[in-house]
Amino acid sequence: MDTEITSDLNVYLVGGAVRDKLLNREIVERDWLVIGASVDKMLQLGFNQVGKDFPVFLHPQSKEEYALARTERKQGKGYTGFACYAEPDVTIEQDLLRRDLTVNAIAQAEDGTMIDPYNGQADIKNKLLRHVSAAFAEDPLRVLRVARFAARYHYLGFSVAPETMQLMTEMAMTGELNNLTPDRVWKEFSRSLEENNPEVFIEVLRSCGALAALWPSLDALWGVPNPEQHHGEIDSGIHTMMVLKQAVKFSNHIAVRFAALCHDLGKGLTPKDKWPSHHGHEKSGLALVKVICKKFKVPNQVKRLSFLVCEFHLHCHRAFELNPKTVLTLFDKLDVWRKADDFELFLLACHADSSGRLGKEQSAYPQADYLRQALSACKQVTAKEFVEQGLKGPAIKEAMNKAKIDEIAKVRQHFNQ
Repeated sequence: MDTEITSDLNVYLVGGAVRDKLLNREIVERDWLVIGASVDKMLQLGFNQVGKDFPVFLHPQSKEEYALARTERKQGKGYTGFACYAEPDVTIEQDLLRRDLTVNAIAQAEDGTMIDPYNGQADIKNKLLRHVSAAFAEDPLRVLRVARFAARYHYLGFSVAPETMQLMTEMAMTGELNNLTPDRVWKEFSRSLEENNPEVFIEVLRSCGALAALWPSLDALWGVPNPEQHHGEIDSGIHTMMVLKQAVKFSNHIAVRFAALCHDLGKGLTPKDKWPSHHGHEKSGLALVKVICKKFKVPNQVKRLSFLVCEFHLHCHRAFELNPKTVLTLFDKLDVWRKADDFELFLLACHADSSGRLGKEQSAYPQADYLRQALSACKQVTAKEFVEQGLKGPAIKEAMNKAKIDEIAKVRQHFNQ
């Protein structure tokens, strides 16, 4: 904080910076709360106003956010339907009251004094995520935020307070979650997938009914059985969470983690009289992946990988059973020639599926090494030698494909020895 510019202001550090400081976590960004000032005064001091719905300013030098204390009143649907009051008479207690969780409603004065009217420090000590007031229910986005915080702080032992989970359950039942914009929902999902325990995010949403509202095809997997000989955990929902945990071990890329959530969606469509078999679930799941990717406006790379993993994860598992020609066809469908990086993500997601089963968590996945080496061998085949033989047009491609199939066969033979 530049004290020269802010010397005439009553400024407090608030929100995540205070929370993470108390938790001895790295502070990523700092937000400041200004009490008793007006928009005109902030502009006179050189601050740049950026908030449209409420007065938030960027410091002219540090570019950190400074917000005037404000109160909010619900007047519409969704997370944007609020009337904001940000005059100089708003107190710090009134501003903190509108915040979502008590752990986020702590302010720190310049001298280090903590202003904690809603007992956030006690909840940090007791490792509870608790809503500040009944106004929590006015913003449906907070259901996802709490689930994300539960995932982030799971390693510290945090859980959602029972009364907050009850309130989130009531909010999920109102249909208000459907008023959230796709970009805000995806932002919460993607940020949660970046955490070390994203499965907690999903589990919290499921526990309060929000997953059924936001992603019904994923929620439907719980209670759907798998063949016990392949799935000691049996339940498809539990399996999906195990796959997500494995994906976290293998990759930081959210595409791998989101694909883990999508790979078995088709099992939710299997008629009960066919259980526990799920023949064709890969193909049937594609329509459900398409629906959720469109609903959340999922980025293209994440969407593409989710489709590929959904459709071809069993091909990868059975790689050694595929004849070399089928392996080459698989390479073409995966477009490995142009998207080698995505192919590696595909293999990681398939490995996560294979090891995301009870008792299989540490199992090897030689299929991935086989396919990697087969692709490497195929890439050694070039058009040059066939052009030199006098071949032209389609004949060149045909000869190259035959050579690639031969190379795949050699790699396969090596692995079978």
